[in-house]
Amino acid sequence: MFELIINILLFIFLGFTFFTHVLEAAVPAKVAKNPFVLQPDVWPKTIIILLEICLIINIIKIIRKNKGNPAFTLPAFVKSIPTFLKSKQFLGIIIMVAAALLLETLGFMVTSLLVLFFYGMLLGERNLVRLAIASVCITLVLYIIFSGMLSVNLPRGTIGFLRNFALWLESIVGAVKNIF
Repeated sequence: MFELIINILLFIFLGFTFFTHVLEAAVPAKVAKNPFVLQPDVWPKTIIILLEICLIINIIKIIRKNKGNPAFTLPAFVKSIPTFLKSKQFLGIIIMVAAALLLETLGFMVTSLLVLFFYGMLLGERNLVRLAIASVCITLVLYIIFSGMLSVNLPRGTIGFLRNFALWLESIVGAVKNIF
C-alpha cells in the first residue's frame, strides 16, 4: 500500500511540475523565434511525460499484484507506519531531506561529506576513521568531476569560511584544468 501511495503522490507532483515549474529561466529571443530550435523546456517535459507513463504502468502493476491481498488495505497500511518510522529507509529519507535543507547554507562540500558519512553509518560501517576518509575522498572526486570536468557550479555555502574554502578549491581545480 505504501508503494502505491508513493507512486500516486509522485504522479501528482510530476503533473504539477509539468504544468508549473519546468521552465523558469528566460528564453533568448533568437531561440524563441526560431521554429526549428528545440526550446529549453522540451527535454524536462519529455522526461516528465516518460516518468508519468512509467508511474501509471507501475500503479496498475501494484494494484493487479495485490488484488485480494488482505495486507493491501488502508488499515493495514496505518498499522505499518510505526514500523516504517523506525526503519533504515526512513532514516535515509531524513538524511536526504536534511541535506536538501542544508545544501545552500553549508555548500556542496560539507553537505556531501555529511551525507556520505551518515549514510555509511546507516549502512553499518563501524570504523569511523575509514568512513571519514572514504567520505572525504568521495566528496573530492565528486567535486572534481562536477566542478572541474563538467563545469557545474556547485553551491558554495553562505557561511564565510566554508564559502572561502569552496572558492579556494575552485581556484585549484580551475588552475589544474587550465594546465590540461
